[in-house]
Amino acid sequence: MTKISGIFAATMSVLNSDLSLNVEKTINHAEKLIDQGCHGTAIFGSTGQSQLISISEKIELLNKLSKSKYKNKHLIGTGLNSLGETINFMKIAISLNFDKFLIMPPAYYKYSDTEVINFYGKIIESIPECKIILYNFEKLCGYKFSVDCVEKLAKKFPKQIVGVKDSSYNLFENLKLENFSIFPGSETKLLKGLELGCSGIITATCNVTSEISRKVYDDFQSGKKQSFNHKLCNVREVFDRYNLISGLHSFFAHENEIYKNLLPPLRLLDQIEEKDLMNSLKKLNFTNKSPLAA
Repeated sequence: MTKISGIFAATMSVLNSDLSLNVEKTINHAEKLIDQGCHGTAIFGSTGQSQLISISEKIELLNKLSKSKYKNKHLIGTGLNSLGETINFMKIAISLNFDKFLIMPPAYYKYSDTEVINFYGKIIESIPECKIILYNFEKLCGYKFSVDCVEKLAKKFPKQIVGVKDSSYNLFENLKLENFSIFPGSETKLLKGLELGCSGIITATCNVTSEISRKVYDDFQSGKKQSFNHKLCNVREVFDRYNLISGLHSFFAHENEIYKNLLPPLRLLDQIEEKDLMNSLKKLNFTNKSPLAA
């Protein structure tokens, strides 16, 4: 298998006013990000409200996504605590020729590396043809991968455990594995990660920074002088002041009100926060229409 690398957006889910998933607009949003420069997207990650969306809606999207011209460019998030539901959802995805998954360990319960290895082992035992990007985000699930745990998983399942998204940032500077993809979860870590041998990024804010992120990535790969990394980091730092899902939906709602729809308990930014977000981005001369403006 070719090593997974590049700029990946943890893409947003678009909801109707009744809070049902708008499958067509969600797919269109993801495909637009690829057109703007992303090498691919992570569908149904935390940014896509995956833990709050019904399995039936996820399956409906997979069926339509399987007909997309970009179907091979998507990582499929599971967003499920249940081992059985995770396996069943993945089997449906596999039947539609999706085999690359972004999977976080279950939330709520306390456990150690041993139990995590067992969790992924059960998935791989049922679906040996899968390729898994581990999702390291202690803030969301309560567990943080250790370097030792990732090394053990990659050694035990070299064909299935193919990478990690590191949003806890304890791995990308310390993990060194052959033919293994490492993706920090922030644009502020993109350039440093590339210099350390990382594969790119998977981030929420690539929903708005896709073009600049790709520019930084391509300039690094070609050895060109970096001219946009400072702006890229500044934009990310603005969004980091808020809940990222709230900030992104508030930002996109300026162009299309459908982005105002969020599943509870998520919410849009309040008026003061939204004004501060937009003013801060304006000071950076950043808009979604002209992200590469000087």
